[in-house]
Amino acid sequence: MIAGLDKLLEGHDQAGLSELRCLLEELLGGCAAEGRLIEQQMLQPRSARVFRLRFVINGQVRAMVLKRLKPEIAQRSELVDKRWLPAVGMSQHGPALLGSVAERGGNCVWHVYDDLGQHELDTRKINRERVRAAVELIAQLHTRFARHALLGEVRLHGGDLGIHFYEENVRDAIYALEACPAGRQHTELRSRLFKRLYGLRRELPQRAQALEAWGGPETLLHGDLWAINIFVIPTANGLHVRLIDWDHAAVGPASYDLSTFLLRFPPQERSWVLDLYREQTSRAGWWLPSAQNLNFLFETAEYARIANRIIWPAIALVEERAPWAWDALAEVDQWFEGLEPVLPCEHELDAATI
Repeated sequence: MIAGLDKLLEGHDQAGLSELRCLLEELLGGCAAEGRLIEQQMLQPRSARVFRLRFVINGQVRAMVLKRLKPEIAQRSELVDKRWLPAVGMSQHGPALLGSVAERGGNCVWHVYDDLGQHELDTRKINRERVRAAVELIAQLHTRFARHALLGEVRLHGGDLGIHFYEENVRDAIYALEACPAGRQHTELRSRLFKRLYGLRRELPQRAQALEAWGGPETLLHGDLWAINIFVIPTANGLHVRLIDWDHAAVGPASYDLSTFLLRFPPQERSWVLDLYREQTSRAGWWLPSAQNLNFLFETAEYARIANRIIWPAIALVEERAPWAWDALAEVDQWFEGLEPVLPCEHELDAATI
């Protein structure tokens, strides 16, 4: 018997708890296991869907992470773990999924993972050996899955983060913003956002051409390559890297992941991190364009993401007159204003000197 398991997440208003508790009991050794729940911690208070648990089972401490997911995202993450990563010999570099169970009504799915500890990649207090290990794995993911036979399956279950992502988000943001009721105090903000979106729409052919020329082959993308999703774990055999939180896994150009990853580093550190990636991918016969051309690809990815963030506050205004939504759109406007090149390059340095 595992004391406290019957009270797991009680008071957190979570669906599927009886199914989750049965899964945890099974993973911890079944009815024969003796122990107790000693800690439960909410890791994402805003969404209330990720928790860390610690048990003592038969005298040994066991730590796990729980994550509540929409069914379609759970399916995508399970495909990453059980099918896509193993297809390129990377089954030991995913999120350490131990098991999953659906809520009885099918409204959500719980995933249970091994707790990987406090080994997230630190991009402020930089350890070059750990950064190199992370870059090597990212390069392996991109090069091994380039033009892979399973990309059609990835696109079906994950989506497309290439030029279609840019085009669709810009278009849908315009649709949603057109429907927004704007009072006098918000007219200027709405006009600025329209101006930005119309400019991005005009640039679509140029950006599509650039991705075709410089973007390289389509591949499997992690889709949310923040440092907090990269674990670099010391082991007896050296550093072992795992990528977690594959909720946004999709097909697209490597520049989409690379932009997210490089932006987590201070500007002065990004060039040497890119050089590591360039070195690793060159071994697979890849050629990366110049820093200036890469910046244009990175900008395309960032603008697509920013345009996406217009859609949901705008919908909230249309459907609910949500009071928070104009503040959210004002913040997005500032993201447009503050977007700067990811990499330094000669052209920009010359301009700064002049």
